[in-house]
Amino acid sequence: MIRLLAYLWASPNSLLGLLFGLTGKRWRWQQGVLEITDSCFLGLLGRNAQAVTLGHVILARHADAMDDWREHELRHVRQYEWFGPLFLPAYFGLALLTAVRGRHPYRDHPLERHAGL
Repeated sequence: MIRLLAYLWASPNSLLGLLFGLTGKRWRWQQGVLEITDSCFLGLLGRNAQAVTLGHVILARHADAMDDWREHELRHVRQYEWFGPLFLPAYFGLALLTAVRGRHPYRDHPLERHAGL
C-alpha cells in the first residue's frame, strides 16, 4: 500500500517523464523505475546533461550514461516519492537560493548533494 501511495504521489512528475521520453529508443522497467534512453529531451538540456529523473522515469542520453548515473538518479526517485508534485518547485527554488548565496546552482544544490553528486 505504501509503494502504491509513493507512485501516486510522484505520478504528476512521472507523467512528465513519460511525455518527454516518448522519443526514447529503449524503454526498460528496472528496480521499480522506467528507464528510457536515447530521448531527444536530453538534447534540450544541453551537452552536459547525461541523465534526468522525473518521478519514476529516468531519461538518459544513452545506455552507458544510464549505467553511470543510475544510482544517483534512483536517489532522486526517492526524493520524488518524498516531495511528490512539490519536487520541481522545490528543486528550482533551492537552485535559485543556492545561486543567490553565491554557490553553484547544480554542484552545490542540496538535493543533488543528497543524491550523491
